Amino acid sequence: MKEEKVTSDFAREAVPKELRRSWFSMFSVLVAIGVDLSAVILGAELANGMPVNQAILSVCVGSLILSILCTICAIVGSSTNLSTAMITKYVFGKYGAQVFSIVLGISLLGWFGVQVGFFATNAHTVLQDSFHLSINVKLLSLIGGLLMMTTAIFGYRAIEKLSVWSVPLLLGLMLFTLYLTLKNYSIPVSIPKAGGFTFGSAISLVISIFIVGATVQPDISRWAKSKKDAVIATFFGIFIGNSFMIILAILMSKAMGTDDMMKIFITLGLAIPGILVLTLAQWTTNTSNLYSSSLGFSIVFTKIPKEWLTIILGIISTILAVLGIYDQFISFLNILAIIIAPIGGIYVAEYFFVKTEFQRYDQHLEAKAVVTRSIIAWVVGMLITYLTTAQPSGLALFSLTSVSALDGVLSGFIVQAVLGKLLKQKDSFQQVTIDKKENEEFGQ
Repeated sequence: MKEEKVTSDFAREAVPKELRRSWFSMFSVLVAIGVDLSAVILGAELANGMPVNQAILSVCVGSLILSILCTICAIVGSSTNLSTAMITKYVFGKYGAQVFSIVLGISLLGWFGVQVGFFATNAHTVLQDSFHLSINVKLLSLIGGLLMMTTAIFGYRAIEKLSVWSVPLLLGLMLFTLYLTLKNYSIPVSIPKAGGFTFGSAISLVISIFIVGATVQPDISRWAKSKKDAVIATFFGIFIGNSFMIILAILMSKAMGTDDMMKIFITLGLAIPGILVLTLAQWTTNTSNLYSSSLGFSIVFTKIPKEWLTIILGIISTILAVLGIYDQFISFLNILAIIIAPIGGIYVAEYFFVKTEFQRYDQHLEAKAVVTRSIIAWVVGMLITYLTTAQPSGLALFSLTSVSALDGVLSGFIVQAVLGKLLKQKDSFQQVTIDKKENEEFGQ
């Protein structure tokens, strides 16, 4: 029974009170998730597409918005102690949540594949340039994917242990690399290339890189001892984790004139530390992607133990990496924002304002089959995000906040809150009418 609980990770139930964690545990996990190579790639893209000061400011603004969004979502998780998939079971209904879990699970599998692709490409560069070893990128993708799958099998507690000891090492190595970069190179004043990023589009990309993380924040915060622990860990963990690596990549890319982080490590004589950073950064991040994906699919395939789901999903996403999903990085970020962004806004609106479906959970009632208003809010949110996303991923017909991912969150939130309140008022009015008729009949 004990072994089953370790691997099942309470995928279909609330985390027991005696196993909940302090803020430092979750803070370490969230910083570790943020320190990854996708942040490096994005930082290099921003460095090439806009002035340094604007690039750094866009990262800070985007990370601040993300921190706030993630913290609000984390409160829902820490209050219910349920995974994101279980929360959506009440918000969208049993069948609606299955649709959500499949979509989210597939998105996270794709993201796992993208991250493995980053690992394989950069590992190939380091091994070739520093050790004259030519190992096929597809083989490295296979090795990396299977390695990153191992921790996710054992769930949050294994992720926590990996993060607590790897985060100080990662931050220290990256700060030392930045020190050597700025000591030996200067940041030139250069004109960004044509067709670069606007300030709003840069913020949108910064948000998009972790928008799925905002939505699935309850998967981490459900382990919190209290709301206070969840708020502290999430706000500071997301802000530091999301901005740290991107800003370092902006500065180093500008100073050394390359967007290849591994070449920067090699040029500075840090090939072995580079391999260590590469492995740990991707391992800590990708473990959480597969972990959340398996939590989602666990409410769809209820007969399959979570550990076996994790293994199956890990193999599938590794195959995606071998097939080269990494090549579609920026497009994939935009697609993630379109599909996933509204969902966090929807369950936040339900929890803080509408409350109807969470009352069912508090009263230990079964979730409805489908909550139609939540599905409508999701469809409207996706449509708004698609219409405000830059081409070619979207239509860019108009803009609400200039950040398409944020447009999706807000539109999902607003539609859910309005529909929920209107239907509650309608139900209240109908109940008053029924009570009035019953009183009149009783009086007669």
